[in-house]
Amino acid sequence: MDEIALTRIIEQVVAELTQQEQPPAEPAMQKAAAAAPAPANVEDGCLPDITEIDIREQYLVEQPENGEAYADLKRNAPCRLGIGKAGARYKTLPQLEFRAAHSAAQDAVFSDVDEAFVASQNLFLVQSQCDSKDTYLTRPDLGRRLSKAGAETIREKCRARPTVQIYVSDGLSSAAVSANIPDLLPALMQGLQNYKIDVGTPFFVRYGRVGVMDEVSELLGAEVTCVLIGERPGLITSESMSAYIAYKATVGMPEARRTVLSNIHRSGTNPAEAGAHIADIIKLMLEKKASGTDLKL
Repeated sequence: MDEIALTRIIEQVVAELTQQEQPPAEPAMQKAAAAAPAPANVEDGCLPDITEIDIREQYLVEQPENGEAYADLKRNAPCRLGIGKAGARYKTLPQLEFRAAHSAAQDAVFSDVDEAFVASQNLFLVQSQCDSKDTYLTRPDLGRRLSKAGAETIREKCRARPTVQIYVSDGLSSAAVSANIPDLLPALMQGLQNYKIDVGTPFFVRYGRVGVMDEVSELLGAEVTCVLIGERPGLITSESMSAYIAYKATVGMPEARRTVLSNIHRSGTNPAEAGAHIADIIKLMLEKKASGTDLKL
């Protein structure tokens, strides 16, 4: 049997399993079935994209006693519940979805943000003291400090003493940067502009930890520093981003002085809405001259 024939057999089996794993839908679950990707057409050589299935709408328990109410509850959160069992094991489709989510999480951690993307967002690129992704993962301390060349570039290209300094960092998810920054950063900049708040030149830090913001703050003398950084990916999404914000951050300051807005992604806090909300938080910080636990929201 040649490779093409074997590939078509695998595609056909996965397509049939995708259909068979769905139990007869109750009225409230019809929408979930409609929202699922269509089975693959073996002739087009493509498998269905199981990552596009909304697990909030996926209910696979066969012959449930009160499946309608359970499905309604499940829609409130993207949890891997109500996915059914095949004996003592997971069914095939949920198992494939789990493995796909795990693979996406690994890719988000180990992949670098494309330099062309960084340039397309009008950001210049600097680097932490980490020389690779492996170093970044094993030496968090180096990820909290800028490289010598990075610090010099920031001094050259950024204006000193801005009211607010914003920058972007890959953190633990390169996927979060590419998925959110095109909407998040413009919304944040627009929000601060509407409040007539002075903003410095934004840039991108490769292999950066949250603590880099403290050195950036001291380097530029910013009153408020904000980093938009990729979160550690999970099995629900690999594209979640956080905003860490601090008033007059200093190297070695306690973590309690940071304010954070997390879960910024398409299924969490919408990036554009998050940008507007961060602008509101920064405005309040400037008024109260405080951040973290000292800031009363």
